[in-house]
Amino acid sequence: MGTPDFAVSVLNALAEAGHDIVAAYSQPPRRAGRGKQERASPVHARAQELGIEVCHPTSLKSAEAQAEFAALDADVAVVAAYGLLLPQAILDAPKRGCLNVHGSLLPRWRGAAPIHRAVQAGDEETGITIMQMEAGLDTGPMLLKRATPIGRKTTGALHDELAEMGAQLMVEALSRLDTLVPEKQDDALATYAPKIDKAEAKLVFAKPADVLEREVRGFAPFPGSWFSLDGERVKLLLAEVDDGAGEPGSVLDDRLAIACGEGVLRPLVLQRAGKPAMSAADFLRGNPVAAGTRLA
Repeated sequence: MGTPDFAVSVLNALAEAGHDIVAAYSQPPRRAGRGKQERASPVHARAQELGIEVCHPTSLKSAEAQAEFAALDADVAVVAAYGLLLPQAILDAPKRGCLNVHGSLLPRWRGAAPIHRAVQAGDEETGITIMQMEAGLDTGPMLLKRATPIGRKTTGALHDELAEMGAQLMVEALSRLDTLVPEKQDDALATYAPKIDKAEAKLVFAKPADVLEREVRGFAPFPGSWFSLDGERVKLLLAEVDDGAGEPGSVLDDRLAIACGEGVLRPLVLQRAGKPAMSAADFLRGNPVAAGTRLA
């Protein structure tokens, strides 16, 4: 049960490990692209390639949907970024319950955007937790955890790393399901990772430069931090913190050093609307920005 690319890695790993996948559940096709044609989710498309039956109900709350799921007579349901609420009847249907691949070290960062929020918060590490699902939001007992350092990774880089880590950890969990001892989460240590609001991505230069640098990495590649230059929205996909001071939002030199509430943010990778991402040097070669320019 999954929808985006993150879950495709898990599906592939289950198939490669030789598991009998009786069905794939994914969110319904969405209209996308210029022609607004219906497009199957990445999991839906990959399951079809593997010859797996695909189900894409809009909800699992109806008795009919729950009966259809129960009729699969599954031993276990593997869930990864599915995006639909699983009612208790669904959680109870598989003989061994529902196991979730979660992109954080629970109980830290329960919720929809754990990778973004870990980067944004400046966490030193994150990882994958394999947990038994229950009715609460990412509150179930933990079976396996594996950590990785964040360093200066972007959300995009961490996403790909954690997708592969989660896939392998789920295969391991299934192979050890009879011996793993569930560990209860400490609710007192829980933090919440709310869904990303695109409005968050606008850079507010009154903030300290180190906070903004984390936001840039946390929102790269999606939705992409941005600022306004001469009325044009420019995405900032990678930056570094430098010394210096000035009026927040003012450009301090010909290499686009931007003064912040504390310190300076120096762009490394930028992207204009409709253009490919490019280094700051290449960006400035075609779009010189004079010292003293104010960015909004």
